[in-house]
Amino acid sequence: MKKTLFILLSILLLQSTAMMKADNVFLHDFKTTNGLIPFDYFTNADFEPAIMEGIKEQNQEIASIVNQRSMPTFENTIVALERSGQTLNRTLYVFYAMLSSNADDELMQISQKMSPILSEHGANITLNQQLWERIKYVYDNRDKFSLDREDERLLESTYESFVNSGANLEGDDREKYRQLTTDLSNLTLAFGQNALKAMNSNELWLTADDLDGLPQNLIDAAKLAAEEKGRTDAYLFTTQAPSYRPFLQYSARRDLREKLYRMYNTMCTSGEYSNIENIKQIALKRMQLAQLMGYKTFAEYKQRRTMAGNPENVYNLLDQLRDAYLPVMNKELESLTQFASQLEGKPMTLQAWDYSYYSNKQKDSLYSINDEMLRPYFELNNVIKGVFGLATRLYGLHFTQNYDAQVLTPDVKVYNVTDDNGNYVGALYADFFPRATKRSGAWMTNFREQCIAADGTNVRPIVSITMNFTMPTPDKPSLLTFDEVETFLHEFGHALQGLLANTKYASLSGTNVYRDYVELPSQFNENFLLQREFLDTFAKHYQTGEPIPQELIDRVVAASQYAAGYLCVRQLNFGYLDMAFHTIDKPIDDVAAFEANAIKDVKQFDIASGCLICPVFSHIFSGGYAAGYYSYKWAEVLEADAFAKFEEDGIFNPATAKSFKDNILSTGGTEDPQVLYKRFRGREATIDALLKRDGIKR
Repeated sequence: MKKTLFILLSILLLQSTAMMKADNVFLHDFKTTNGLIPFDYFTNADFEPAIMEGIKEQNQEIASIVNQRSMPTFENTIVALERSGQTLNRTLYVFYAMLSSNADDELMQISQKMSPILSEHGANITLNQQLWERIKYVYDNRDKFSLDREDERLLESTYESFVNSGANLEGDDREKYRQLTTDLSNLTLAFGQNALKAMNSNELWLTADDLDGLPQNLIDAAKLAAEEKGRTDAYLFTTQAPSYRPFLQYSARRDLREKLYRMYNTMCTSGEYSNIENIKQIALKRMQLAQLMGYKTFAEYKQRRTMAGNPENVYNLLDQLRDAYLPVMNKELESLTQFASQLEGKPMTLQAWDYSYYSNKQKDSLYSINDEMLRPYFELNNVIKGVFGLATRLYGLHFTQNYDAQVLTPDVKVYNVTDDNGNYVGALYADFFPRATKRSGAWMTNFREQCIAADGTNVRPIVSITMNFTMPTPDKPSLLTFDEVETFLHEFGHALQGLLANTKYASLSGTNVYRDYVELPSQFNENFLLQREFLDTFAKHYQTGEPIPQELIDRVVAASQYAAGYLCVRQLNFGYLDMAFHTIDKPIDDVAAFEANAIKDVKQFDIASGCLICPVFSHIFSGGYAAGYYSYKWAEVLEADAFAKFEEDGIFNPATAKSFKDNILSTGGTEDPQVLYKRFRGREATIDALLKRDGIKR
């Protein structure tokens, strides 16, 4: 009887497991056209079992690699490792995308639970001694294998990844590495979730008497936000970008600008969502990790595999730009202070919450141009056509909206991308508007990387771009600011690198390149927004259909160098701060004092009491840019130099566009970026083009 019962229970368990696998869409290739994401067929509850099953499967695949009797080869070790973990990867691509764009409490709890498990799984692979010995054998005997350029790059990348992940460590050091990576995974996750929760908790409720200076579209959006929370007698403003930035830019109420500014810049400095201790521990454990690996600082450890190569080269760039732009910024602020004083009829001492307001007015007075004049010509649907049309003209890509694709929310649009011959290139998801479960900012990510499968199939990418644009209202469509259009172009540049990828291996595909190289395509794309020939293709008044007046375009171009000093120094501010946190060789005692010292030479205004940058500096504490924020300026030097080539040849020159596509956009991480860039440009980049574009050098 007991034996029969045991058999029945075993059968039921097997049936239950089989049903779970059958019901969980992540445990097999998506059965959708082109592998698009089946959003209608999974819930948050499917992620944990899929992740656990994916870990189990990859462990079995790793075991098969290390337990085989055959001598290690590139194919049976390096390629086999590259192609392992498909179930886990398929699940995590969707999971992490949703964690950024739809992070409800349930998903955050799953993330907190899975984070240490995934960290341990990664450590188990990189610290697997038998696997490491096989990788090392192939690397040490690489001359005996017939490897092409991409094969060599994958072997080098795999070997260095294992070395950087502690494979060469021995004894207790291996366990120290494992614990440090687990701790950092938990800390960075906690930092990001605190920042999101704090952002969503900030609310500034105003009445009709508090709206002086605000444009009607912002008032309408604030009214709608209040009504969604059950208030019909008020206006709701938040610290999310589409609300925060224009409020500081337009509100005539200095007291309210200060209030919202302080609300934003004191986030996570204390209380329930404080990130102060997280910052100390993240910086400390990164330092300890680097020192365990034989480096003095985390920056030295992290920047080994970058174009910069080391902190000295990073500081050299930051210092060059500081010396060129800081005097310009100081003159700009002196002029702005005089302007504000004349406007107010009394001496003014500008504070951080004043800059956007007075600079917008000064820019308008100098060039008769502001965001509200441009908004009517930047209706979102027209902008989409213009941005996509740019890729059509340069690279022969065509975008057709897929109305049948399943989406996370109705706001998300999906496009099938084809080339001039009708061949399928990939899919693009576009998520435009803010919501409470979505983090601020804008980003590009992948649901699937391009690669060549084992059967020779060219697996085409599934790319996603996410923004937080101005919402439509009952009376008006989504009308974007100039900066929002620029953001769209930026993220679309990343998307193009993903869509046009044509490499053998997923880990070398698309945006899987050095951190200080990855921003080249995105920042390069922004340049077209100042080109009349491009603006004429889509910038039309949303009501009349009339094209943007030429004189307005002329003013935009004339105003493009406005505040070049201030904007550059602002980025340097973040770059120096990042480097300071990641070049420490001892623990940080006082975060506020540390930050103040780090930025003292490039600060724009006196620091307001209680205000800090670092507690919500997600880029470096939870977003992958640790010791890498300088890369925005590094890439800006590259993209300015690259676009100068387009200006020399004609911005839509087919041969130049093809060279950029073939050498920059399609190659991913298959070659050293310095080699690729020189192949496109014919020489190394210099800062001259950037200085000329910004009016610093004539």
